[in-house]
Amino acid sequence: MKRIIPILAALILSAPVFAQNYKVKGTVIDAQGPVIGASVVEQGTMNGVMTDLDGAYELSVSSAGAIVEISCIGYATQTFKASELPAKILLEEDRLLLEDVVVIGYGSVKKGDMTGSVVAIKADDVNRGAVSSPDQMLLGKVSGLRVVPATGQPGASATIRIRGTASLSASNDPLIVIDGVPITKDGGAGMGNPLSSVNPNDIESYSVLKDASATAIYGSRASNGVIIITTKKGVGNKIQVSYDGSTSVKQNYSTIDMMDAEQFKSFIAANYPKKNTPQFIGEANTDWQSEIYRLGIQTDHNVTVKGGGKLPFRASLGYNLDQATLKVGDNQRANADLSFSPKFLDEHLSVNVNLKGVYQYTNWANSGAIGNALAFNPTMPTHFEDGTIWNWYTTEDRTSANTQSSVNPLSNLYEYIDWNRGLRTISNIQVDYKVHGFEELRFNVNAGIDYATTNGEHYNQLGCFSSLGAGASDYAVQYVNRNRNALFEIYADWNHDFGWSTLDVMGGYSWQHNFVQYDSADYYNREDRWNEANLYQKHPTNAREYYLISFFGRVNWSVGGKYLFTATLRDDASSRFAPQNRWGLFPSLAFAWNIAEEDFLKGGEISQLKLRLGWGQTGQQDIGDDYYPYLARYSQSTALNMKYNMGNDNYTTLAPNPYNPNIKWETTTTWNAGLDFGLRDDVVTGSVEAYYRHTTDLLNSIAAPLGGNFSNVITANIGEMVNKGIELTANWNIIETRDIHLSLGGNVTFQDTRITKLTAKHDESYLGVTVGDKLSGTEGYSSLFREGYAPYTYYLYKQSYFQGKPVQNGLEDLIHDGVINADDRYITPWSPEPSVFYGVNLHFGYKNWDFSINGHGSAGNYLINKVALGYSSSYSDDTDKGYLNNLSNVYLKEGWTAANTTEQYYSDLFVENASFFKIDDINVGRSFRLDKKWIKSFRVAASVQNVCTFTKYSGLDPEISNADGVDGNIIPRPRLYTIRFNINF
Repeated sequence: MKRIIPILAALILSAPVFAQNYKVKGTVIDAQGPVIGASVVEQGTMNGVMTDLDGAYELSVSSAGAIVEISCIGYATQTFKASELPAKILLEEDRLLLEDVVVIGYGSVKKGDMTGSVVAIKADDVNRGAVSSPDQMLLGKVSGLRVVPATGQPGASATIRIRGTASLSASNDPLIVIDGVPITKDGGAGMGNPLSSVNPNDIESYSVLKDASATAIYGSRASNGVIIITTKKGVGNKIQVSYDGSTSVKQNYSTIDMMDAEQFKSFIAANYPKKNTPQFIGEANTDWQSEIYRLGIQTDHNVTVKGGGKLPFRASLGYNLDQATLKVGDNQRANADLSFSPKFLDEHLSVNVNLKGVYQYTNWANSGAIGNALAFNPTMPTHFEDGTIWNWYTTEDRTSANTQSSVNPLSNLYEYIDWNRGLRTISNIQVDYKVHGFEELRFNVNAGIDYATTNGEHYNQLGCFSSLGAGASDYAVQYVNRNRNALFEIYADWNHDFGWSTLDVMGGYSWQHNFVQYDSADYYNREDRWNEANLYQKHPTNAREYYLISFFGRVNWSVGGKYLFTATLRDDASSRFAPQNRWGLFPSLAFAWNIAEEDFLKGGEISQLKLRLGWGQTGQQDIGDDYYPYLARYSQSTALNMKYNMGNDNYTTLAPNPYNPNIKWETTTTWNAGLDFGLRDDVVTGSVEAYYRHTTDLLNSIAAPLGGNFSNVITANIGEMVNKGIELTANWNIIETRDIHLSLGGNVTFQDTRITKLTAKHDESYLGVTVGDKLSGTEGYSSLFREGYAPYTYYLYKQSYFQGKPVQNGLEDLIHDGVINADDRYITPWSPEPSVFYGVNLHFGYKNWDFSINGHGSAGNYLINKVALGYSSSYSDDTDKGYLNNLSNVYLKEGWTAANTTEQYYSDLFVENASFFKIDDINVGRSFRLDKKWIKSFRVAASVQNVCTFTKYSGLDPEISNADGVDGNIIPRPRLYTIRFNINF
């Protein structure tokens, strides 16, 4: 605890001293105000006092040269000569003490006693700009942790990967645990980002668990690592109020390179003279991308109240508005957080109550407007003379729309509605009891619930040119989604100090139930949708559930603080698997040697040196929305054309689903070795880590023999994959004085992922499983799962060149049969996974000023630029569809003229090196301390986010979340200019 009022005031330091003839007085404060109960002592004596409720003190010392020491638990101790003692003494948090304890699964551990690969981050140490989601605070901060930021769509989710990809068909998302509650990623439409459920302003710390010895205690869902989030709690006696707010302006700084009106006119005149007519070429000069974009506003406000004395509490309210840079679209979110953390029975009984709620309303920006802004003819106007939105029609009187043409992007923006509202609550009560008379034993009970409900609508307005679903205007799709995730856990922990060693033994039980229900219906005539005559179709209720139960245990044994041993075991059962395959046993072992504690290293330049070795297994059962893959089931028909017509009625039919009764746990075995170091009293700290992960019984979609199942594809445990890497982290406190702080930090991860087995028996002739994107819709998929290669390795045609220029529709005939077809495709050496990714940060402080800059990047990753190839489809003079689409500047760059063939889309010409380095944010701020009655301190800061990107990639952004590496992203990530205020009352 940061502040402690001694239970016995009689222990105030006092003793007879001589010649106390120099008096000192003043106040002791921290960032929030007075520090109560701080010790003010004349060094070397027992002469001292404690600060009162206002932080004030008065003390007589022996002389003006006496050394006065000011200390308080949770703060760094300060010393002054009596004659130089300032009137106000600012205590700062003792970071060594605060960072000494790290939250891990089912408990915490001293940092020096950790054996696994765990990285702890204090949220207050992350100095960034406008942070609307917690994942932004982890960007580039942890080796082995790769965060792909969300797109520019408000409400979108980031993609988080810990140590790469461990599964092909199952989830690769890490487990997120918030205040002891493992939460689901499925919070309903628009609430899919589990991290949006917690306000970044409420977060105290993150713990990133990377290796199996750290994650195996969560066995059932820990194959992809674990992120533990601990929120702030109330402390102190005095009620403290604070406000944090920011306002940002969002600006797109990059657009996609398409032909402008003059370039388009020249291209058509030169290559398609039959289409160079007023029907196809207008007089306007329209930049459609400029027509759909605006400056967006993002604003965030948070109010916090904490304190409570014997009943510590913390309450916060937050509101965030995030506008899209598209002219329509925004996301509004309100967060509430309330926590109580009292202690009873002489502090033997601790109770933690956490109540979190988030309300979110999203008016989704129609990203179809962006695609149509690229495709729409730049020589055409935005509106007709009567003010209606200009679109292609087949008749002059505009009674018949051209349904094959691209749509005016303004129609997408203003005539189509897509909204949803969601409410999510994550609440739990955790009771910890230390047994009276046997304090070495404690029991912990945790009960929690994660509940979300979401409803929304897609709607084509009356007269809408852009179609949805059934294809008519005044057509609506409405839905309601409910998700309930309940948790109950209990464990016992016994910790005993033998003098020469300490032993900690923990064992427990966990029960978890997840229930999801989805209802939807489609209507004509939105205003009269309750009339059965307007019902197009009502979909059957989609309800599903699964259970997880577990027994788990852990033993930590420390010998003299030098030799550390950890063993964990978790036995999991998942209802997704048949009874004979339901249980999975996941063990781990770890050893650490605190070499710095050995006599031969004490007193030298090395302040920390620890060797860590670990081995363990974790399980995977998250195979998407199919909760019953082992059961034989039937599905109801939904669409009208799938129902059986008899007379005037349509009857629902049933169809059998594919199933596999032998499906079982996917298992990942990890070996880990690490070395943590600190030099010169931790002026330089860091770690070196190496890992090897071997996943067996891969949950994979495989081809089923004809007639052997109810589909040609089923989910089965076939295949193996290896993921290995090296992680380096270093931090250097270059300058650390009273007035100046300068530090530099960074991390880099080298990784390699290979599929090592895909069939029961090795077959060199087996091509593999084609996956990825159908770039043209007829030529198959863009990538492969193949033995010996990284997942999603590209499978394409080889481009031919003439005089260094790519030949349009010129592809190499690799088998030399005179025909270009699928047999000429080859396995490229490229994949979307980076071989290296890294993060860097610089912090500088001078007195009350602070400055920071953060960046991250990757190398060795490649993308298929689908945006470029998708808008490189030209025309032919003998085909008249009544409209023209705009074209990519690839045509002008390469000198192409003719129409592209389907095969051209699969040319390796469109594979580009997507290595990059981004400056994520630049921040500068100043803190002020006031003597005002109501305002104790405040801070003002300014920042720029998404500053710039250094890359050779020609697409919009080299950083995408698509696992297959096909970049169809046309939603820009904007640059943010932010000003922030923090006020403590």
